[in-house]
Amino acid sequence: MMGKYTIFPLLFFLIVLFSCGGKDDFTYTPIEPSDDDQGSEPPISDTELLDLTQQETFKYFWDFAEENSGASRERYHPDNPSRDANVVATGGTGFGLMAILVGIERGYISREEGYDRLQTLLDFLEGADRFHGAWSHWINGTNGVVIPFSAKDNGGDLVETAFLTQGLICVKEYFKTGTETEQALAQQADDLWKGVEWNWYTQNKNVLYWHWSPSFNFDINLELKGYNEVLITYVLAAASPDYSISKEVYANGWASNGGITYPNNQYGYPLLVRHGNSLPYGGPLFFSHYSYLGLNPKTLSDDYVNYWDVNVNHSKINYSYCVDNPKNYMDYGEDCWGLTASYGRNEDGTIGYNAHHPTNDTGVVSPTAAISSIVYTPDESLKALHYFYEHRDELLGPAGFYDAFSPEYNFWVAEAYLAIDQGPQIIMIENHRTGLLWNLFMQNEDIQAGLDKLGFNY
Repeated sequence: MMGKYTIFPLLFFLIVLFSCGGKDDFTYTPIEPSDDDQGSEPPISDTELLDLTQQETFKYFWDFAEENSGASRERYHPDNPSRDANVVATGGTGFGLMAILVGIERGYISREEGYDRLQTLLDFLEGADRFHGAWSHWINGTNGVVIPFSAKDNGGDLVETAFLTQGLICVKEYFKTGTETEQALAQQADDLWKGVEWNWYTQNKNVLYWHWSPSFNFDINLELKGYNEVLITYVLAAASPDYSISKEVYANGWASNGGITYPNNQYGYPLLVRHGNSLPYGGPLFFSHYSYLGLNPKTLSDDYVNYWDVNVNHSKINYSYCVDNPKNYMDYGEDCWGLTASYGRNEDGTIGYNAHHPTNDTGVVSPTAAISSIVYTPDESLKALHYFYEHRDELLGPAGFYDAFSPEYNFWVAEAYLAIDQGPQIIMIENHRTGLLWNLFMQNEDIQAGLDKLGFNY
């Protein structure tokens, strides 16, 4: 990911090792194999399928969380559960915070169980290494010490911190009117995110930078410029009461003073924004997921684009490409689609990693891509979800649908999980059904002030 710091080499390296794990005493009833004596699938309704997907995916953040901190493990491999058992993913932990709130609302755990886990988790984050307020990409779950993500990436990671902060704000809003102890938890979450020195990461320039290291300073020198997954970072930086950025940082940094826009049209859908090296079809679908787990893209627009249109069109182009299937991969179509960064298939059939998108299509489908796009493409996503369920004997594991598969190669499956791929599934399904996380995040007064400062309509 480091190299020349173009968008996709960056994304490839930046996400390449994400995942989670651990154990807890949460009990559940395993999904039983279907009875296919007559060769037909038992019927399942859309509602039942959404219920199943959320509950099974929740296990990643509850049953398999890092056992000391309660935080989200970077990865979980059922056939090798000790692999990276104590490597905590900062961004994935932010997704885990939001997943726990879903778990409470859906009755997978009690409110008291959720509170206890969150208290453990926030105490861990409070004691973990921070770098001008920002957390590192990876943290050791046993002691809170930074685990270097790369040679020079041993300090603050502002984007991972933003994904974590998105979850902290939701926790604050969820518990702020609760019992006395719950209100204290809400205040702790609020204090944690407000300690991030967002403006430090500008180097006194009109742009945010991804990394700072106590050993290497700003040597990585990676500017946060759109369009990609980092919009939430600018919104949070503007929303910070004590370490805020100006609108000029946003306009020059994220939006490149209008250079973010792009007029290309694919399959009848305008792409609208410039997706780095993945033009003209758009990048991996996580671009339309990570920043929008709490930040509601409905009616969200700035001086340049409408982000709901951006995300809907991005999702429909990705879907339409798979239906078009120019490489003639097996099973690609209306019910089997979705290209995003995930585990991938190496030429020898082993598990690798790849930032899949239409101009980097290797025949590997990532369930998180279609499932997490359900807010943008509800009908198309449900068709894909039914396909995944029909192939549940191969695709459904102990923590939800496995990370990636390829019908093209004898139905090869990456029987493993990544935190940043499981999180958006349970969260976006909930936003589709009730708007829970969108409502919590968008009601926060600091977030509203930040959006106002940047000139957003929302």
